[in-house]
Amino acid sequence: METVTEKMIARMRMQFWKEAIDDIYDKSPRESPIIVELYRAFVTHNLTKRWFKRVIDARETSLNNNSYRSLSDVEEYTENTSSSLLYLTLESMGIRNVHADHAASHIGKAQGIVTLLRATPYHASKRRVYLPMEILIKHGVSEEQIIRGKSDKKLSDVIFEIASQAHMQLEMARNLKKEVPREALSAFLVTVPVANYLKKIQKADFNIFHPSLQQRNTMLPFSLWMQSMKKAY
Repeated sequence: METVTEKMIARMRMQFWKEAIDDIYDKSPRESPIIVELYRAFVTHNLTKRWFKRVIDARETSLNNNSYRSLSDVEEYTENTSSSLLYLTLESMGIRNVHADHAASHIGKAQGIVTLLRATPYHASKRRVYLPMEILIKHGVSEEQIIRGKSDKKLSDVIFEIASQAHMQLEMARNLKKEVPREALSAFLVTVPVANYLKKIQKADFNIFHPSLQQRNTMLPFSLWMQSMKKAY
């Protein structure tokens, strides 16, 4: 019953945002601080409505899905959410560049996959599993094993395969660095925590439940500063 109620509330929120975005692009924003600021950003930077709609539609669709069928499904979702938010970030910086958008697509997918991995222990504690079913079946891992928080070689192989895809997306984005405008690099500092998590999970031998993965990275601000100084991502 609680889950049903949560989904109903979530759908109401999605409908609110659909109508709010329509109002913004009809130039009749609602009297809400957040909506007013979004309208100001729309007017100032001519933000693309499609990116907002993709985020909302993807979130609404995810309410009906208990898991992902494949890693491709995960990437489709992250393209529509994480990558779309990066496209909007670039537009808000006055950057409309095909190479920057291409890099943002890869970075958004890497960020989304890492977010899925990072959230797995929490989801397991709520008896939920969102790791791609095809990969779980391929390696002979059951949802119940993940819910129990039991890691073994088979589950590590699952996590390795998923993490490897995030790493590949990150490297594909980095290979585009020479074509990406320098002014866009600050939008891509999200790669710092993504790369940091991938290094930590490799060090933990892809044990998704390793305590080190739940520790706060106190050096993150310094790492972000260093990356911005190096003009890298």
